[in-house]
Amino acid sequence: MITADVVEGWSQGEVARAYGVSQGWVSRLVARYRAEGQAAFGPRSRRPRSSPRAMSPAAVGLIIMLRKDLAGAGLDAGPDTIAWHLEHHHQIRVSPSHPGDRAADTHHRVRHDVVGTGGTVTWRYNGRLYHIGIGRTHARTHVLLLAADRHIHVINAATGEFLRDLELDPPATTSHRPAPPPTRKTR
Repeated sequence: MITADVVEGWSQGEVARAYGVSQGWVSRLVARYRAEGQAAFGPRSRRPRSSPRAMSPAAVGLIIMLRKDLAGAGLDAGPDTIAWHLEHHHQIRVSPSHPGDRAADTHHRVRHDVVGTGGTVTWRYNGRLYHIGIGRTHARTHVLLLAADRHIHVINAATGEFLRDLELDPPATTSHRPAPPPTRKTR
């Protein structure tokens, strides 16, 4: 496109029509080519040029040092403790993050799946995989799984028919067979 515009002398409008793109995009490409030369053809990063809410490198270094010092002294080095130390000793205010604490989250999810040949679909909840029985008569049926936290509706994607409505019981396992007792080795 750029060669058609710059080398062959086409107008940007003609190039845009010929390649099915907007004239503004052709204009940006030509400007980039004139500013950068052949480097304009290479891949470009999509990373934002700035992150205004990013924490300063000095504060990041201070957090790493605090965590190391507190843990080395055998003290709590969790997010609340780090936030307290930063606010009271260094006058830096941050909100403590709790990456592992998702107890208050509710999970509203929609998933498209196909019932397996054994008549089940799988569902992951709270890091655990569950096998939901639909029935072998529905094997290879395209289904839609709608979940509001632990309450799941399984719907036939083609007809809209409800196939199963259930509530996951996280402490319970989905296996109906008890685990076999451990065997002892005799000498």
